[in-house]
Amino acid sequence: MSKLFYPAIFHPEDVGYSVTVPDLYGCVSEGDSLEEAYEMITDAIGLCITDMLENRTAAPIASSPQNIKHEKDDFVVLVEFDQLAYTRRHDTKAVKKTLTIPSWLNTMAEEKHLNFSGILQDALKDQLNLPKQ
Repeated sequence: MSKLFYPAIFHPEDVGYSVTVPDLYGCVSEGDSLEEAYEMITDAIGLCITDMLENRTAAPIASSPQNIKHEKDDFVVLVEFDQLAYTRRHDTKAVKKTLTIPSWLNTMAEEKHLNFSGILQDALKDQLNLPKQ
């Protein structure tokens, strides 16, 4: 799962918008402008989806925007959520890994002052076809 698209209901407030995602129970947010409300609901979707993944619950299939019922002044916006981008931005904890390499290779790499962690990360990204950011 990388990109998901969920319809969100934007409700104009005295200042800004409140937003709900009917397919994700409890997924609500707000913003002082349309742009801020969109960013905030995208982050809220990330929190909901991450919680589901941690609890081994599948993310629900998104409803069709035209099937979303809303009040007269509200409007529906399809919100794009990129799971990989969200995870890369928010899950920054480091994980220690122990590995084994031949002694001669270790000696040569240390003489060149190579960064083992960086090289391993780049190699893993290559193997997973991920961009090296």
